[in-house]
Amino acid sequence: MPAPRFYLDLPLALGARADLPEAVARHALGALRLKDGDAVTLFNGDGAEYHGVLAVRGKAAWAECRTREAPERESPLRVALAQGVSAGERMDYTVQKAVELGVAGITPVLMRRSVVRLDAQRAEKRRRHWQGVAAAACEQCGRNRVPEVAAAQPFIAWLGGLGGGPGLRLLLDPEGGRALAEFAPPAGPVLLLAGPEGGFDPEEKRLARAAGFQPLRLGPRVLRTETAALAALAALQTLWGDF
Repeated sequence: MPAPRFYLDLPLALGARADLPEAVARHALGALRLKDGDAVTLFNGDGAEYHGVLAVRGKAAWAECRTREAPERESPLRVALAQGVSAGERMDYTVQKAVELGVAGITPVLMRRSVVRLDAQRAEKRRRHWQGVAAAACEQCGRNRVPEVAAAQPFIAWLGGLGGGPGLRLLLDPEGGRALAEFAPPAGPVLLLAGPEGGFDPEEKRLARAAGFQPLRLGPRVLRTETAALAALAALQTLWGDF
């Protein structure tokens, strides 16, 4: 079996000792029951991974970075996801699986039909939580670059800050639009916009289309918010990515 992987938000270098933060050490020694001398893999999001051996002294643990590799596990198709914020575990699930499916970045968007309402303090707390979910997903799936989860933004403000640029903008719309196979391969990155539990408000759809988003329909069935973006990501990777 491959060695357990741990994301460390600190510099890593070949031959250097890396001390596991308290929470990481607790997970490694408690949940995973790793012991002194077990092999581990460490990464910090710079694209490389470091292989070493765990040293345990009481509740403290560290590893010496003995070898360094930089395997390419990022998709050649760069897809950013703007996800209407959903409640509770739905949003966690979307972030986790989107990272596994190769998403390049995630922006939570607060929309008119969003159930969740976030003030500035709660928004930053949730952003840190979702960033942690993304890092944990990278530990599991083998990615060595952690996609950024941006701060949650109101839809109008987010849309107004997009600007121009090459690429394909897709709006997930169960009420209309073309199938993905009808689109030409994108000349640049893809920006995917998915609504919250209640879907898009008609005015939000109008504004998105005016900003260059093209409606995409994923078959004849209406998908839940935590399913729609993930189904689209999988289809995009199959058609133009690395699936």
